Amino acid sequence: MKRDVEKYLKETLAKKHVCYVLITCDAPADDGNMQVEMTYEGDAALAAYLLQGAQEFIDSQEVRVEEPKKTPRIEGKIHYLE
Repeated sequence: MKRDVEKYLKETLAKKHVCYVLITCDAPADDGNMQVEMTYEGDAALAAYLLQGAQEFIDSQEVRVEEPKKTPRIEGKIHYLE
């Protein structure tokens, strides 16, 4: 099922975009760990530029984040779609 979703996303995004970055996370587990995954397609330097721009945008927003009861430990992996 996950492969079908990845294939659909890749085909759909590739129709209009030369580069994209997708970051997803699962809900925290009981032990506080949170599984994070990142995929990107296109030029690696352009993907890095997109991430940098997104970080700057988020940093410029006045976002008030409620502190979690436990700080989740994030574990993740990067997927390269081919």
